[in-house]
Amino acid sequence: MKKDAILSKFKAEKVIALIRAESADGLLDCAKALADGGLTSIELTMTTPGAIRVLEKVTAELPDFVFGLGTVLDAETARMGILAGAKFIVTPALRPDVITLCKRYSVPIFSGAFTPTEIVAAWEAGADAAKVFPAEFFGPNYIKSIKAPLPQIELVPTGGVTAENLGDFLKAGAFATAAGSSLVDAKSLKEKNWAAITARAKAFVAAAAAAGVK
Repeated sequence: MKKDAILSKFKAEKVIALIRAESADGLLDCAKALADGGLTSIELTMTTPGAIRVLEKVTAELPDFVFGLGTVLDAETARMGILAGAKFIVTPALRPDVITLCKRYSVPIFSGAFTPTEIVAAWEAGADAAKVFPAEFFGPNYIKSIKAPLPQIELVPTGGVTAENLGDFLKAGAFATAAGSSLVDAKSLKEKNWAAITARAKAFVAAAAAAGVK
């Protein structure tokens, strides 16, 4: 998929599943469980042991999914992720060198940012969207406040996004959202309770549809 198609997929589906695991065990089955619930855009974080190797494996076995690499702090890691099959890159903070690298490869980049200054800096550096993190502290109203003077900047709230508040984030102007522990919780991942993860994915998909935001 080309960059525009990937971004269009995010905008249409509204939810990116964020998997932050203590081990790589079961991540392939977890991805399949999310897909059974309607979510095939998945961010694997660099905090997962062997993240690059896991990324290579899942992208090879599940080519129809859109896998990205998150918690990327430097251009070298971003490049390794892209070569391993990452279709998008996410940083936890403003990392201009990562943005430059992703632009060079024409790969979508969501740059971590929080304050208006950081958000504008990320946009001006070339980020496709600002990952507003952690989003739970100020909630949907913060997204609405940022979008008022900066409607041209796409925002992806991350942290504290749940099936219950997802619609509020979207109505506030979020381009898409990323959901982690509220979607893929550590207990279900450890116990390989794929049915629970599928059920949560379905709840997120339903909430996104109910929001009625195009």
